[in-house]
Amino acid sequence: MNYGFVIDNRKCIGCHACSTACKSENDVPLGVNRTWVKSVEIGLYPDVRRNFQVTRCNHCANPPCVRICPTAAMYQRDDGIVEFNNDSCIGCKACMQACPYDAIHIDPETKTAAKCHFCSHRIEIGLEPACVVVCPEHAIVSGDMDDPATEISRIIAGHQTTVRKPEQGTAPKVLYINGSDVSLHPGAAPTPKTFAAADVITKQHGGTPPKQHSQGVPMDPIQVGVRVAGQMAQLHYNAQHEVPWHWPVPAYLVTKGIGAGAFGFLSLGLLTGAIAYDSLTVLLGGALGILATLITTGLLVYDLERPERFLYILTRPQWRSWLTRGAFLLIGFSAVSGLWWGLELASWMGVLSLPSFAQTGLALLTLPLAVGTAVYTAFLFAQAEGRDLWQSPLMPLHLLIQALMMGAASFLLLSPVAAFDADLIHFARWVFGAALVTDAAATLMGEFGIAHASEQAARAAHEISHGRYSRQFWLGAMVLGHVVPLLLLAANLSVLSALAAVCAGVGLYFYEHALVMAPQELPNS
Repeated sequence: MNYGFVIDNRKCIGCHACSTACKSENDVPLGVNRTWVKSVEIGLYPDVRRNFQVTRCNHCANPPCVRICPTAAMYQRDDGIVEFNNDSCIGCKACMQACPYDAIHIDPETKTAAKCHFCSHRIEIGLEPACVVVCPEHAIVSGDMDDPATEISRIIAGHQTTVRKPEQGTAPKVLYINGSDVSLHPGAAPTPKTFAAADVITKQHGGTPPKQHSQGVPMDPIQVGVRVAGQMAQLHYNAQHEVPWHWPVPAYLVTKGIGAGAFGFLSLGLLTGAIAYDSLTVLLGGALGILATLITTGLLVYDLERPERFLYILTRPQWRSWLTRGAFLLIGFSAVSGLWWGLELASWMGVLSLPSFAQTGLALLTLPLAVGTAVYTAFLFAQAEGRDLWQSPLMPLHLLIQALMMGAASFLLLSPVAAFDADLIHFARWVFGAALVTDAAATLMGEFGIAHASEQAARAAHEISHGRYSRQFWLGAMVLGHVVPLLLLAANLSVLSALAAVCAGVGLYFYEHALVMAPQELPNS
């Protein structure tokens, strides 16, 4: 069996009966929608028409939300329905980032992910979904698309249908007859400050009141609209677009870079012979790395909507998700680096003598785990298929370079108060400077100097380089985070080198914040 929907836009009158029936049938709270009717006005007075589009989860044949879910709370049934399990959801919001259609939301009552689930409880007893039953025009048809005898199969065979974002490769199973391009394409009609009967708001982390519109730079309602084939297209109504991830995510990227980078830098220096082995060096640098790793874990748990369930990622792992893989990488890295630091502390206190082969072995074990911890987020972001800018093949390289940069910066930060060996300081300055130059070049030439593969990625990049995040990017990330540290580093003074490390860390946060926020503020529906 292969369940799907056909929406006949020739018949839809925009009555919202499907939205109301969905809310009633599934007890959907106020403020969120599993099904809604998007409407776009096209033309100039007096030649104006309004296009209606029933919008919901597409129950994709290739659902990215299922792959990214770390606990299998989002799963695909044998009949093709993409279902969710409230009892397993930890509220990580990764599925919202993976969905290219903005079809998933966080239920404000359960604090877990929710969406259209094809009224699976009705399907299992031989009934149709509530939206199908209530539609007064029979504009919504559901059924088994693999059975040629069903009504939906006959309709698909006899009509030309379209889907939303076919280029995503998700194989959506909500098909539209007479689908309008300006309704199907999320960027065709910009979102105004207010819809016909609703405000555009965004849910902030922790439930705080919204501070900004989530659809990009707010526009004057009188000015809103774009030219489409010589006509004016204006969004009239749509469900609000949430921004799932906020400041904890860019902060976690910075602290994770410090934690992985500190031990990665130590391991690299010791294994290559660039720095001499010294227990106190490992203890001081490792302490900062361990602290950063603990903060990273705290930020990850804090950002969950159901933080009390954070252990589900370990007890109910879904191994295709890079959230799960990353969690185990982080645990492995924490265990090995913590063991190394603990043994060095015991050796420094004279409790035991750590032989050189054990030190080398610990460095060999730590280095690949540090690299994995630094770069796994790139693969997680690649699974977030709703945010095209995050699909960059350069992201693993970026994260690795940034980790090395922050690892070297950690030792430069401690250099004014710690009696580090001169070779270590020289190696740290060399790695720090090289990472700054390489990261700046890769960012400017690789991320913003080459044309992007999709409109969404290009628009997000433009918001960073020339839009609302441009000041944060150029002054914060590039000048404060790269140019100033290089100038301070050239002075060859330990205090200024420490200040350079602080500037690089602050600049990195500015960059990560822009990178995380800009793609989320572009609508997918």
